[in-house]
Amino acid sequence: MYRIVTKRVLNPYVTLMDIEAPFVARKAEPGQFIILRQDAEGERIPLTVAGFDREAGTVRIIFQTVGATTKKLSQMEPGDSLSDFAGPLGVPTHTEGLSQVCIVGGGVGCAIALPIAEKLKSLGAKVTSIIGFRSEDLVILEDEFRAASDELTVMTDDGSYGRQGNVCVPLNEILSSGRRFDKVIAIGPLVMMKFVVESVRPTGIPCDVSMNPIMIDGTGMCGGCRLTLNVDGKKVTKFACVDGPDFNGYEVDFDEAISRGNMYRGFERHAYEKTCNLFLKGGKTGG
Repeated sequence: MYRIVTKRVLNPYVTLMDIEAPFVARKAEPGQFIILRQDAEGERIPLTVAGFDREAGTVRIIFQTVGATTKKLSQMEPGDSLSDFAGPLGVPTHTEGLSQVCIVGGGVGCAIALPIAEKLKSLGAKVTSIIGFRSEDLVILEDEFRAASDELTVMTDDGSYGRQGNVCVPLNEILSSGRRFDKVIAIGPLVMMKFVVESVRPTGIPCDVSMNPIMIDGTGMCGGCRLTLNVDGKKVTKFACVDGPDFNGYEVDFDEAISRGNMYRGFERHAYEKTCNLFLKGGKTGG
């Protein structure tokens, strides 16, 4: 069993937890993920490692409540335990040998981007971070990003906090000024990452994206995170969980990934509402 050590509600939809998992904490690196089950009959879900403390033996997860499992997980409290917490899985984000990096995070994707920014900063890289949210009440991890960045820009779609607009607005300004980076790393909703890649493409700067948002099973068996990459004019199939989660953004067929992702929204919403109704009635939920 894996005990929940701390819990913090970051906004109405996003929750942070530190989980006691010393063997995972010992080897975890930014960009990797874990697979957890809330209980023995629960659904297996992949969540990216949002931080770790090797001495304390804890691993941090940050998740958005979108379906039944994340709804049930958000109801758990410190002292409760998870049935399973397997990892670390996936290929760590490449951070070695980079001196100038731009990190672009959107929404809950900022939870994945933060440990990458922290690792780059610890290696001596100059980190420029751009983080975006729909509105002020959804802003998360600003203080942590400020500590991990040499330069930070916060954007909100409605202008209720920071600058108004999406993350491509300051990114385009920076690139138009002639500044160059060793790499741009984008993590967030698929549509956001698609447009970040298109903003960077004319410069030829390497641009990596995290395809964590499309992972389901986390083992490569379900096929839900199947990706089509365009490599040297040829279509190549990869899986986000076993081959990634990070990929060369120039090669990803985002339109296909977005279309496939939209197929599951109705199912997630139905499961979420069913779980909410059970909690309101005081019932117990299974898987």
